[in-house]
Amino acid sequence: MGKVYLVGAGPGDPELITMKGLRCIQEADVILYDRLINEQLLSYAKPEADLIYCGKLPNYHTMKQETINSFLIKLAKKGKTVVRLKGGDPFVFGRGGEEAEALAKHNIEFEIVPGITSGIAAAAYAGIPVTHRDFSSSVAFITGHKQKGSNEDIKWENLAKGIDTLAIYMGISNLPYIREQLLKHGKSPHTPVAIVQWGTLLEQKTVTATLGTILEAVKQHRIENPSMIIIGEVVTLRDKINWFERAMLQQPLVNEAF
Repeated sequence: MGKVYLVGAGPGDPELITMKGLRCIQEADVILYDRLINEQLLSYAKPEADLIYCGKLPNYHTMKQETINSFLIKLAKKGKTVVRLKGGDPFVFGRGGEEAEALAKHNIEFEIVPGITSGIAAAAYAGIPVTHRDFSSSVAFITGHKQKGSNEDIKWENLAKGIDTLAIYMGISNLPYIREQLLKHGKSPHTPVAIVQWGTLLEQKTVTATLGTILEAVKQHRIENPSMIIIGEVVTLRDKINWFERAMLQQPLVNEAF
């Protein structure tokens, strides 16, 4: 039997991978990698390692999850050291739990190697701390790709009234619905919002507005996926500590009036 490592590659900047994650890449016989990992990381693989692309696009899966699970099982049974390389953290909206379940069911040895999730990293690179003693003592990570009319399991009222900072993944296409639900359940239209596109990469672009004006700002500045949505008073700190984009001289600060 081989062994499988479910490795978080981090949010995009290749230097943000952990030392253990990098060692796993260097020792792997096979690497199954996702669309949003930085492919510079693959240069650390052994020359003879097999690299298998498993990337998923919105509404289109290059490889279905069941197929990925089958590959992991089959390769481990052949005695291979396998790395499943995933953007961010394997257990934060990365389906790492499903893959671990499949491996456990077949008695295959595996390890989880955590990675830095974009809900923290993209915000940090935009100069936004998700917690702060003066502004936020709680933060929630939320999936944003629920469609209106589907079975709703997101407790919007609790999020609107009980959590200081919301970090929403995969939510750009569903932003009108997210905004509608938060306003409906008591969130102020004056609540600051930031959207960070391509967080931690040189292409990073950040737009800030309010919950009431964010849709117009996204349209005006042509924000698309992959993007993180950060909602809460911590967004106002960006004006002071926007370190990354200023250092890279990527673009001027895009800041709608609060």
